[in-house]
Amino acid sequence: MKITKWLRATVIACATALTFGIGLGFVSQSASVDAAAVKYTTVSTSTMKKAPYHKKSTTGVIWNASHTKKVATLKGYPYTTWYATKKVVMKKTGGSNALYYQVQNGSGTVSGYVWHNYVTPGKSPFGLKYALGAVALDVNTNGVVWSKSANTPRPIASISKLMTLYLVRQKISNGGGTWNSKVDTSNAGLKKLGKDKDFGGFKFTKNSYTVRDLYLAALIESSNNSAIALGQWVAGGSTPAYNKKFISMMNAQAKTWGLDNSSFVSASGMEQNSLKPFGYSIGGANANMVSAADVAQIARHFINDYYDVLTDASVKSMSLDGQKLYNYNNMLPGRKYYQKSLNVDGLKTGYTVPAGYCFVGTGRKSGHDRIITVVLHDENEFTETRSLMNYVYDKNLA
Repeated sequence: MKITKWLRATVIACATALTFGIGLGFVSQSASVDAAAVKYTTVSTSTMKKAPYHKKSTTGVIWNASHTKKVATLKGYPYTTWYATKKVVMKKTGGSNALYYQVQNGSGTVSGYVWHNYVTPGKSPFGLKYALGAVALDVNTNGVVWSKSANTPRPIASISKLMTLYLVRQKISNGGGTWNSKVDTSNAGLKKLGKDKDFGGFKFTKNSYTVRDLYLAALIESSNNSAIALGQWVAGGSTPAYNKKFISMMNAQAKTWGLDNSSFVSASGMEQNSLKPFGYSIGGANANMVSAADVAQIARHFINDYYDVLTDASVKSMSLDGQKLYNYNNMLPGRKYYQKSLNVDGLKTGYTVPAGYCFVGTGRKSGHDRIITVVLHDENEFTETRSLMNYVYDKNLA
């Protein structure tokens, strides 16, 4: 979370004149105050039984003990439960007494003092601040256990590759090829795409690769040119015409699964305006538009039908054709947002400017069912995914 920086104000004279009859007798805490000019003293301190509180409104600040520095804003912690352990009466010079609570968040990473009228008793209701669409799905029961605008189609960027790679596995399962089948990668547009500074990653240095090689490049590195080449292979050819045919197959599969909020125009998840310079725009809508709930269903089909996808999706990095494939899932072991108890072992990240940061996560906490979580257009996709997973398990929803 971003913490509002302490600003020295130029309105001290006006602020000092503002008083409140309901307790503070101070300047509003949402205003900037000159710490050097305003003095607060502690009148009394008493312990209290540990009690949960959460924000009453978006207004409010967590202060340090001397009331000279803002530790955090309540607006920046919209779904945090604060645990109060002390009552502290503070007084501003020339003002009246005001009751504060000494509080700390559940993880113990943020603590300070908050005016009592800025919080209300009880644990905070759970929510996700940043995700525009989100869902948590119990893989075993196929039940949605938490959602936020889950049926609204949104651009999903590279999460689209889950559908592409599922159809690759389906073709192999149906006898249409093997991991060792050769995929034509000689197309100049795909080679150019692999070298692009924004949309590249895995360069085609050969005119053909195995299905297995491109599958790993698309799943782990999120290679766009690999996904497109695989799509053409599934459709039976190696030209942009087969790319268009493959996208029809993506939409047909979505219809077979009853996904009413899914529409595909890209095998890789890149938008049409980005694909055009490489010869792979098919016209029509600019982006794949899929709801969070439908994304979760695609992921569930993939995991249930081809469980070993999780073995590959949990690879953090590997070398292929002299190039490094890097997995951007930062909830895997050893990564910044890893939490051992969640046992996250997949599944797919995505980002474009229209889609924002997207993430499909999956894991199984001991004693619980496996869950799939989806967050779309989320500024803090890993933080919020971890919060969602913990909420589901803490509430025994799966």
